[in-house]
Amino acid sequence: MSSDHGKTGNGAPSDDVAGGARAADADGNAMDDADPDTIVDEPPPEEVAPPPPVVAELAAACVRFVAAKYGVMLDFTPETLSLVDQWVRDARGEIVAKPQTLDLAQGAAGAYLGEVVRRAFGGSWFAEGEQDGWRVDLSRVFLTFNPVGMMREALLLEPQEGWHAHLETDPAEREELDRRLAALPQVEDEEYFAPTTRFDVVHIAYEALRAHMRAAGLEDVRFGPDDYKR
Repeated sequence: MSSDHGKTGNGAPSDDVAGGARAADADGNAMDDADPDTIVDEPPPEEVAPPPPVVAELAAACVRFVAAKYGVMLDFTPETLSLVDQWVRDARGEIVAKPQTLDLAQGAAGAYLGEVVRRAFGGSWFAEGEQDGWRVDLSRVFLTFNPVGMMREALLLEPQEGWHAHLETDPAEREELDRRLAALPQVEDEEYFAPTTRFDVVHIAYEALRAHMRAAGLEDVRFGPDDYKR
């Protein structure tokens, strides 16, 4: 992966498999293999268990914050992430004035983003200890990331070392996944860090890994907490 993958502007990209740019063609339309309106090309994931209480509380706070500001109720579908994009943009100014609000803002937006991803693709939370150690671990592919770290970067518009906002996968899959994500067009910082972009990149990575599993006859394999060592 090139060091400037998926991003323009002053900040550097996240390390590892970075959450980067929305896939688009030359006219700015979503690419067929990464259309965010088509989440999967196979049956929906197994029934997803409830998130840990601390995640549920933060995600519910995000729903309240958006409803209070824009009069719209979020329903944990990918289409609602554009409202979270706007809420994050508006929250940046408030964080400059009141830096102490950053933890709540990143936790609320991160919990909501993580739940949208988890409900779309299947998976579980690791939400113990400080927020920089949280993860969403997908179950139908080996892919993990910290959505709170992603939203911290979105609020501050710069990479946050130690927050694991990048996507992590099996080393054997990394080269192919890097190649896939490196082909995405570059975007400005604000779009690069936006919740919708992060979701789109997870979607692209998920589809690439699922395709590899199907080709290897492993489409029925599932990953659980024991596979994600902490």
